[in-house]
Amino acid sequence: MPNGGAFCGALPEAAILKMSDKPCRKRTLCRACGGDRLELFLSLGAQPLANSFLSGPAEFASEQFYALDVYFCRSCTLVQLLDVVDPEVLFRNYLYVTGTSETMASHNAGYAATVAGLLQLGPKDLVVEAASNDGSLLAQFKKLGVRTLGVEPARNLAEAARASGVETLDRFFDESEAVGVRESHGPAKAVIANNVLAHVDDTVGFLRGAAGLLAEDGLAVFEVPYLVELLNRLEYDTIYHEHLCYFSVMALGRLCKEAGLGIRRIDRVPVHGGSLRVYAGRNSLEHCPEALEMMAQERGAGLDSVQTYELFAEKVEQHRRKLRTFLCDRRSAGRTLAAYGAPAKGNTLLNYCGIDASIVPFTVDRNPLKVGLFTPGMHLPVRPVSALLEDQPDEVLILAWNFASEIMRQQEVYRARGGGFLTPLPEPQVHGPLPPHPTQAAAAGEPDNLAEPGAAPGAVPGAER
Repeated sequence: MPNGGAFCGALPEAAILKMSDKPCRKRTLCRACGGDRLELFLSLGAQPLANSFLSGPAEFASEQFYALDVYFCRSCTLVQLLDVVDPEVLFRNYLYVTGTSETMASHNAGYAATVAGLLQLGPKDLVVEAASNDGSLLAQFKKLGVRTLGVEPARNLAEAARASGVETLDRFFDESEAVGVRESHGPAKAVIANNVLAHVDDTVGFLRGAAGLLAEDGLAVFEVPYLVELLNRLEYDTIYHEHLCYFSVMALGRLCKEAGLGIRRIDRVPVHGGSLRVYAGRNSLEHCPEALEMMAQERGAGLDSVQTYELFAEKVEQHRRKLRTFLCDRRSAGRTLAAYGAPAKGNTLLNYCGIDASIVPFTVDRNPLKVGLFTPGMHLPVRPVSALLEDQPDEVLILAWNFASEIMRQQEVYRARGGGFLTPLPEPQVHGPLPPHPTQAAAAGEPDNLAEPGAAPGAVPGAER
């Protein structure tokens, strides 16, 4: 397949990129079952750390790259990375902020209400969140009158959470830390782990820590992106070094049992491209009928067979070439491009597909921690969202595609001026300009006031993992 004209050279070869082995180690055994029947099925090449943004060109030459290879365990079905980057490097100063978009604010409010209602939480009950980020989810529990405690390793985010009134310890959560929290704060009615279980190398130990912290009638509640959605929607950009595991219900069931937990309830939720919310308790290791039914469905869909993942890898390579050609053809036709968002997933996509600033000259983001920096690997400048109205590119590639509807709704002025949006997955798709609207046409000369109509104060679509 052609690479798309004058704006595209050959696809990048991972072998020519400089690799780092420090601070990184490679596992030889499955982190769930301890087996060695690990099958490599997808290599996304040598990639930089997806949240390691650069301050300027002086840092480009020393940028570190690590293998991004994905394995399937034939013994227990867990999909995982074996190359493990030191968490002190990944998480101690972190740019991803959870309490940012309208979508996530609504999700967090509903999440807290569901858990509080299920457990009938009151003022004396404690909710502990592991990897609590800026405390935005715990703040929703505080509004309901519940005691809260965050455990967050990123010192900058823990400080922000404390400043907002959410008690937070700046530590990594593990079995040892769970013992200390129980001694200092008492047992927890709920231990929340929201999009963090995939981030820990000792998955069973993490879950044992949660189980040990729970009150007898408490629940560990955790959300994880669902492997079925990753496969069906071709969400390969959600693979990066922070995400060490990609969970099916089959794999989660085994991990919970190893940690002394049984799945009591399991919900499918739409965030982050399709996730699972799992409720697990200590009193019985038996899993609920809904979980067992989902496991059976996964087996029926071939999630226990390596051939399913090999087919996925073939589709990923096909998409890489298709997306690159799609963008390069548009550039060759004279269309100007930009991107929206600087999420970690976007950096996997940009690097794997070789989409650099010659194809997409810049991206925009409303997270002030990222504006003014350069994306890892491809080095796209990150500009404020106002740049869309200042430069008015013909089309904008939405890297934070899980917030696409929100972003396009907020950017009605840009679209009314003739701008269009592109979404990359599962297939490249064009979302054209809006028909002219008299009110918007009149307001289009005042971008400072109407840059993002309908945006909630502090909303940051695109500031996403």
